[in-house]
Amino acid sequence: MAEKAVEVYTDGACRGNPGPGGWGVLLRWGGHERELKGSEPDTTNNRMELQAAIEALSALRRRCRVELYTDSEYLRRGITEWLPGWKQRGWKTASRKPVRNRELWEALDRLQQKHEVRWHWVKAHAGHPGNERADALANEAIDEMNGRGA
Repeated sequence: MAEKAVEVYTDGACRGNPGPGGWGVLLRWGGHERELKGSEPDTTNNRMELQAAIEALSALRRRCRVELYTDSEYLRRGITEWLPGWKQRGWKTASRKPVRNRELWEALDRLQQKHEVRWHWVKAHAGHPGNERADALANEAIDEMNGRGA
């Protein structure tokens, strides 16, 4: 049984697609907050969305009840709807093409099984404070990688 309840906001950003990308995470629990961010020089927005969720769940040291908020339908629908079919078809899409970002999906699937995760979609750039902060962290990570950050 998961004891600790954690609210998680994740976001990925990419300047060009592909191009330099970043991911951001805001974790909230029991009156505490933790922020995480990272970047890659040549990636896609979808990969950064996945990486944000992977990093968020990896940061949890014990089993938790997680309310995870993302503005990515690709991430939310992939993990909640498409994943079982991909696995059943040997990591092929419904049109029999290889699933893109398979290694990230596999990592995310392993991590989510360690927790009790509920996936939520929020509209991007709509003033949702947690989502806006995760977006800012993702963009800060890109700026820092490109030498324009703090």
